[in-house]
Amino acid sequence: MKKYSLLCLLLVAALLISGCGNQGDVIEMVADTTQANEVNIPTQVDRADLFSDRDYEVGYDESESAIITLNGDWAECSSNAVQISGSTITIIDEGTYILSGTLNDGMIIVNSEKTDKTQLVLDDVTIHSETSAPIYILQSDKVFITMAPDSVNTLSNGGTFTAIDENNIDGVIFSKEDVTLNGSGTLVITSPAGHGIVSKDSLTITSGTYEISSASHALAGKDNVNIANAAFTITSGKDGIHAENADDTAKGFVYMESGTFEINAEGDGISASANMQIQGGHFNIISGGGSVNAANQTSDSWGGFMGGSRHPDGNRGGGPMGGTTSTDTEDDSTSMKGIKAAGDLVINGGTFSIDSADDTLHSNTNITVGGGTFEIASGDDAFHADETLTITSGTISITESYEGLEGLHIDVSGGNITLVASDDGLNAAGGTDQSGFGGMRGNDQFGGGRPNGMGGMGSGNSSGSITISGGTIHVTASGDGIDANGTLTISGGFTTVCGPTMGDTATLDYDVSAVISGGTFIGTGAAGMAQTFSDSEQGVIAVSVGNQSAGTQIILTDSNGKVVISHTPDLSYGVVILSSPDIIEGATYTIAVGSATGRFTAS
Repeated sequence: MKKYSLLCLLLVAALLISGCGNQGDVIEMVADTTQANEVNIPTQVDRADLFSDRDYEVGYDESESAIITLNGDWAECSSNAVQISGSTITIIDEGTYILSGTLNDGMIIVNSEKTDKTQLVLDDVTIHSETSAPIYILQSDKVFITMAPDSVNTLSNGGTFTAIDENNIDGVIFSKEDVTLNGSGTLVITSPAGHGIVSKDSLTITSGTYEISSASHALAGKDNVNIANAAFTITSGKDGIHAENADDTAKGFVYMESGTFEINAEGDGISASANMQIQGGHFNIISGGGSVNAANQTSDSWGGFMGGSRHPDGNRGGGPMGGTTSTDTEDDSTSMKGIKAAGDLVINGGTFSIDSADDTLHSNTNITVGGGTFEIASGDDAFHADETLTITSGTISITESYEGLEGLHIDVSGGNITLVASDDGLNAAGGTDQSGFGGMRGNDQFGGGRPNGMGGMGSGNSSGSITISGGTIHVTASGDGIDANGTLTISGGFTTVCGPTMGDTATLDYDVSAVISGGTFIGTGAAGMAQTFSDSEQGVIAVSVGNQSAGTQIILTDSNGKVVISHTPDLSYGVVILSSPDIIEGATYTIAVGSATGRFTAS
């Protein structure tokens, strides 16, 4: 009996806990500073605006086509629309041209009328250009490059690009016009000094198999990059897939609806200077050497979208990377994100296995996840939106990250999310990303540094929000489990937070308010800086339980002995916070932590 009294006293010792100050401070902040949050609606595009019927056409009539035969150092063709000068073949009229054979050091140039549509059929072609592009599209309305059925085609550059006109040719396929690639054959591209495929207009790929090795971007489009159905194996010295228009911020977007993508990029896996929309596909991406490479970098040399480094004020310096010209300047800064958009990033489906040195999914505006399966290891944030991060569906597994979900506003209404973070699990705050790597953010705007040990109070601008209305979330964090530099609202879902007992960490950390009106919340972590909910429309139990080791089970039962909550934390803990629709305010419950028990009244 005496032993039971001591254990009960241990549980009762701290009872309900709140804030980094006293409870009056929390109540005052709720009364004075609660504010409504602006809702951001991401931009989505209609695929009908991106693909034409002809983009998908892979057939051709050989009897009505011009046949170009490549013979090592020379070529032959009977068509008057084909001009041959040594190993340079120039096509000057629209039509279909079937190429076969080998060109040791030469070029295919398309220079037809601006209204012409031209089709190049590659039928077991090998073309090498020592100092330029094997295929150069100088002028046409649109060019279609089709890989013939079962063909294997090889295009390569020798390691330098020497100007032949006013254009800065720097890709194995270089187009000044819209270009579409398709077919059921294979295209192998080797570009040791530049890009793989470049379009100074729109780049569209609707079928085919592509193996691309490039010193710079593997695929680069100025206005947009649109992909469906094709299969890619990419190794690139810069971005795997890159869209950028420095002159028009509405352009430079990426749209992907299907296909398979094996990307190993020293820069970003996929990047867009405007919006990006992914409807489906299978993605296996390693960027910047993967998350293991993060610890070797600093925030001064990472993450500028177009080659600019991050400055202490959060602005990006440096000039445009100019991803489709030979005047690219990398400086000492490289963005090594998995998938990145300067505009809205929308993902509605697909399977993603991504290992990134920097953020895994990043937007300078909004991210919306409406479906998909994600396996993520990140050297920085797994998901980062400068404005709003919205998750409505999908299965997300984050095995490694600095912070799991980060944005000014975070809104989770569905999905199944499991995450591990070396700092905060969910972090909402004002400002733009100034993150370092390996947990070394210092006093950034996202609460990485804690002035005066106040659990992040003062490190954000209190305008952030986290809203959880559905889904399943399991957080294992070495920092705060949920850090809302502003407001936290939970109205549904099933949320579990497992935090550490060391350092200035908390299961819940908020500046303004934390309100729960629905759903289940189970939180464990440190007691020293702990906060519980500031207001609730269902019962809350928050108790200090001393020092409990990882794996010590928590069981909450009602007055009838019915188990309301049973949970086993993965980390050691000193505080337990529980809330669910089955916990009734004012009712008495028994909580058992290991062999210790105590009775408490839900607040």
